[in-house]
Amino acid sequence: AVYSELAQGAACNRLHTLEERLARWLLTVSDRLESEDFPLTQEFISQMLGVRRSGVTVAASTLSRAGMISYQRGHISILNREDLEATSCECYQVIQKEFARLLGFMPSNRARKFF
Repeated sequence: AVYSELAQGAACNRLHTLEERLARWLLTVSDRLESEDFPLTQEFISQMLGVRRSGVTVAASTLSRAGMISYQRGHISILNREDLEATSCECYQVIQKEFARLLGFMPSNRARKFF
């Protein structure tokens, strides 16, 4: 399951826009932490996505203006998960389905037991 997630993430990083990738990554973090609120800096996000910090600023601002997230200095809250999922590329759903197929559950249901 983790290998599938890594392979899908690599393809995603090559093919999709930064806004789509940021949405996917925030949804994944939310699933793993089982929370809609978490501390994240733009610097950390830029390292995780392999982009410049200024790109994260623009992408996070776009998601924030659309009402999907709230971003305040080092803290992100997902405000509208459905819209964030719709903005995310299809990779988020591909990874979710692969986890369900291989492990019998979605990562958001029992994430802490494995990650």
